[in-house]
Amino acid sequence: MIRCVRIWTAEDENSQFEEGSLALAPGAHGDLLSGKIASATVTFQETPPGGTLEWHTAPRRQLVVTLAGTLDFKTRGGAHFTIRPGDVLLAEDTAGSGHTWRLTDDQPWRRMYVELADGAEVAFTRAP
Repeated sequence: MIRCVRIWTAEDENSQFEEGSLALAPGAHGDLLSGKIASATVTFQETPPGGTLEWHTAPRRQLVVTLAGTLDFKTRGGAHFTIRPGDVLLAEDTAGSGHTWRLTDDQPWRRMYVELADGAEVAFTRAP
């Protein structure tokens, strides 16, 4: 299972989130794999330990794969969620009040951004 947190803009223009995973199916060599996800670009970014970013929205619909660092995300409604290495954030809150994040450990935040192609399907499965 690959943990995934989806964040999106609700009808009230505030960011909401739900925890889940990326759907995986049996593949070659006994591995589990996702379907192909159409993407436009891939970039990498690193923020030094102690980093934070105040209220903002996602610049585009994207997957953010955390390689290092532990973060606390917060919505305007006061809800929090944690992202750790190996987690994927499905960022879909491209409008509205946005979210904040701050690094909570002594590691840099190393991540990969996968800008999704228009209409790309992501097999997100909500946690029960």
